[in-house]
Amino acid sequence: MRINIALLFAFLLPVVAQAQTATEIVRQSDQQLRGDASYTEMTMSIIRPDWQRSMRMKSWSKGLELSLVLVTAPAKDKGSASLKRQREMWNWIPSIERVIKIAPSMLGQSWMGSDFTNDDLINQSSIVVDYRHQLVDSAVIDGSDCWIIDAIAKPEAPVVWSKVRLWIAKDNYLQRKVAFYDEFDELINTMNSYDVKTLGGRAVATRLEMIPADKPGQRTEIITHQAQFDFDIDDSFFSQTQMKALRD
Repeated sequence: MRINIALLFAFLLPVVAQAQTATEIVRQSDQQLRGDASYTEMTMSIIRPDWQRSMRMKSWSKGLELSLVLVTAPAKDKGSASLKRQREMWNWIPSIERVIKIAPSMLGQSWMGSDFTNDDLINQSSIVVDYRHQLVDSAVIDGSDCWIIDAIAKPEAPVVWSKVRLWIAKDNYLQRKVAFYDEFDELINTMNSYDVKTLGGRAVATRLEMIPADKPGQRTEIITHQAQFDFDIDDSFFSQTQMKALRD
């Protein structure tokens, strides 16, 4: 019996160690993206076969539970904002002076007409807490040696994607590629990252590109212009009152 138990532990230990390692990599990647607190200024461009439009944004985050995104241009969208506090999320639409709560059923909806969903842009930290992680392979992406990790949604987790495959750079923990799959294991979107620069004292992929799998000629690009990390910001900043009061 003792021999059988010892053999069982010998078999299970590498699997457990691998799962822990994958989770640590994903958590470190999220920490690299945001730190304990972050502030970024960005331009989002929504590109379609016959038209294109852009908007400027500012974004704040604190830890895994607090985030706020503000649209600063163009004029017709200026002041629109999205807020996350723990598991709850809201959109503020200044043109109708209304706060709309984002129900779990709305997480998969497009954010501001882009190819990013509410879940992708507001609920990014979900990849750390709502998924189990497995190290499956390695590959080179844009010259970076990367771990390939599958994140599988936990049962009953309030998430859009059933599986997310991440290519995380081994040298700086940046997510160089992310593939999003539905409950039928069909690829829906792919996000690629480019143009790694030092902003706010850390490596940042300053260009993100989200590409739908079944919509040729359609994509959304986010360019980060400025970034700051690991500064003091009070939890009270992430409130509906602040979301409605923020100005460019």
